[in-house]
Amino acid sequence: MEVDGSLGPLDGFFTGNPEHSLETCRNVKNMVIGNNRQKSAVINDGLLPRLLQLMIDESVSFELRTESAVILGSVAKGTDQHIQSLIDAGCVHVLLKGIFSVHLKYVEACLRCLRSIYLSNKAPADLVYQDLAIISHLVNILSKTATTQECITSIFSSCCKTQAHQNVLYSNGMVAALAPLLNSNVYKVQMPTMKCLAVICYKNESVSHAVASATFNGEPIPSLLLRLIARNRTSEMQMAAAKCLTYLYRAGGLSAKNPIIPLKTMPTLVRMCKKDRTLEENIDGAETLAYLVEVDPELQKIASITDHVISTLAVYLKYTDVQQITSKINGKKDMDWGLEMKQAAFKAFASIGANDEDIRKKIIETENLMDHILMAMTSDNAKVQGAATRCLHSLSRSVQQLRTTFKDHSIWKPLMKLIEIGCDEVLAIASSTLCNLLLEFSPSKEDILESGAINMLCKLASKEDPALKLNGVWGLMNMAFQSEEKVKSEIVETLGSEQLFVLLSDEDPTILMKTLGLLRNLLSNKPVCNLVHIDSIMNVYGTQVMQAVVFILEGDHSVDIKEQTLCILANIADGDRAKDFIMENEDVLKKLMSYMNHSNPQLQIAATYTISNLVWNEHDDAKCYHRQEKLRELGVQRLLQKLLDTPDQTLFEKVKTALQQFS
Repeated sequence: MEVDGSLGPLDGFFTGNPEHSLETCRNVKNMVIGNNRQKSAVINDGLLPRLLQLMIDESVSFELRTESAVILGSVAKGTDQHIQSLIDAGCVHVLLKGIFSVHLKYVEACLRCLRSIYLSNKAPADLVYQDLAIISHLVNILSKTATTQECITSIFSSCCKTQAHQNVLYSNGMVAALAPLLNSNVYKVQMPTMKCLAVICYKNESVSHAVASATFNGEPIPSLLLRLIARNRTSEMQMAAAKCLTYLYRAGGLSAKNPIIPLKTMPTLVRMCKKDRTLEENIDGAETLAYLVEVDPELQKIASITDHVISTLAVYLKYTDVQQITSKINGKKDMDWGLEMKQAAFKAFASIGANDEDIRKKIIETENLMDHILMAMTSDNAKVQGAATRCLHSLSRSVQQLRTTFKDHSIWKPLMKLIEIGCDEVLAIASSTLCNLLLEFSPSKEDILESGAINMLCKLASKEDPALKLNGVWGLMNMAFQSEEKVKSEIVETLGSEQLFVLLSDEDPTILMKTLGLLRNLLSNKPVCNLVHIDSIMNVYGTQVMQAVVFILEGDHSVDIKEQTLCILANIADGDRAKDFIMENEDVLKKLMSYMNHSNPQLQIAATYTISNLVWNEHDDAKCYHRQEKLRELGVQRLLQKLLDTPDQTLFEKVKTALQQFS
C-alpha cells in the first residue's frame, strides 16, 4: 500500500557517520521497494547525488556503497521519469565504474541497476561502448554468478543497436561466452541469453556464421536452440529460440534448406499466431514469420500451407479489445492492440504472398481485406500505414489483382495521397507500389496520369534518398512505356533535361539502369505513331542525349547498362531525322563497330540491331543509300560478313537482316 511521499528523517545521510548512513540507507531501501511515490521522494529530496557520492567515495564501506546501489536499482524499477532522473544525474557512469570492483555483491547491485535502466531503452547505448575495457570486463565477469549472467546478457541485448556494437561484442568473445548459458538450468539466464544472441546476429553475416559454428560440449548453438524450441518449453522460450534461428538464417548462418528452418522454426512461429497465445506472442510470431519467409519463395509456399496460417492471420484484422490472454501485458495498457495486430498481419501477408500468384489469390480472398488495408492507409499510425502499404505492394505484383480488385477499390487514390502527405517511413513503399500500378496492363494507369502523377514522380526523382529517387525514375519509365507523345513531352518538360542527365550520372547502377529505361521508352514509337516520338524528342534534346550515350559507353559500366544504352541508340536509329545524330557522329559509329566485335553476344546483338536500323531501306530512299555508302566505307559491311560465322543464332539473324539492307 502506498503512503505519502515523505521519506521521514534523512539526517543520517548527511552526518558523515557511517553507521547512521548505513541505517538510513536500509530504511530508505525498505521504503522505496514497490512504492513509486517514495521513489519520487528520493529524487525530489535530492538524495540521488548523495547516493552517487557514497558509491564513488573509496573511503566508504562496500556495505554502504552496495546499499546505495540497491536503492538506485529500486528507483530504476519505477517510471520512465524516475529512470530519466537517474540518467540525468550521471548514474550510468557511476554504475559502469562500479562493475570493476572486487566486491561481487556490489558489482551485482550495480549490474541490476544498469539492467533496469537499459531495459527501459532510455540510456544512450554508446555509454557502454565508450571504453572497450567496459565490454571486455563485462564479458570476463559474465560467468561469475546467475545474477551476472542474467544482468549482463540483458544489458547487451538492450544496448546492442548497430553493426559496430555487434562487431565489438563478437571481437571480445561474446559468442563463446553465451554458448554455455543456453545450457543453463536457470530460466532467467536462458531467456536474456537468447535475446542477446538474436540481436548480435541480426543482419550481421560474419557474426551469424560464427554463432552457427560455435559449440558447447561439442554441440553447435543451432542444436542447443533446437532443444529450447521444443513444445515442452514455455511459449516465451519457444518464441525467443525461434527468433534466434530466424535471425541466424536471414544473416546467412543457416540455409533455408536446413530442416531446422522449415520443419521447426516456421511451425513454431505459426503456433505463436494462434488464439491460445498472448497478444505479444501473436504479434511477435507474425512479425518474425514475415521476416523469416520474406526473401525465399519456397519458404513462402511452405508457410502458406502450414496450419491454416492465412485464415489465422485473417482473425487479426477483426481483433477487438477482448484480450485472449493478458498475463504478459503488464505496463502496456495504453497500447492499441487492434492496430498492432493489424500491422503484424499485413507484414506477414506481404511476405507470404511476395512471389506466388496462387498464394496472393488466397490472401486477397480474406474477408474485407481491401477495406482493412484502405482503412489502415489512412491511419495516423505510421507503423500501421507502412505495413498496410507493404501488403498492398506485395499484392500489386499480381496482374489479375491490378485489373480487378485494385481497379474496383480505386486503390490509387489513397496511395497517391499517402505519397503526397505521408511520412518518410511510408513514402518509399508507397511510391514503389505506385510503380506497379503504372504498368501497361494496369487499368488505373490513365486515372493516375490524369491526377498529376508525372509531377509527383518527377519530385521523387529529384530526391536525395536513393530509394525515393529510384521509385520516381521507375514510375516515369513505366508511365512513358508506349505512351502518347504529349505524355512523353510532359515527362521531359517536367523532369527537365538537366535532372535527366544528373540521373544518368548517378553512381547507383540500379538508378542508372532505370533512367536508361526511361530514356529508351521516351525514344520509342507506338506503331500507329510512325516516327514522330523519336524525332520530336531528339529535335529538342538530341545533342544532350548523344553526349549521355557516349559518356556511358565510354564508362566502366556493367554489360546490362551498356546493352540498354545501345538499345537507346537502336531506338534513335529507328527515327527518321533522328538517324542523323548517329550518322554525323563518327565516334559513335566507331563505338558501334567496336561493340559489334565485342566478346559479349548481348552487346554484339544490340550494336548490330542499331546498324540494321540505320541502313533500313523501306522506301528506296536516297538518304538511306547515302548512309549505307558511309557505313560501307567505314568497313561495317565487311564486319557484318565476318559475323556470319557466329554460333549465336540471334546474332546471326540480326547480321543477316542488316546485310540484306545493303544495296
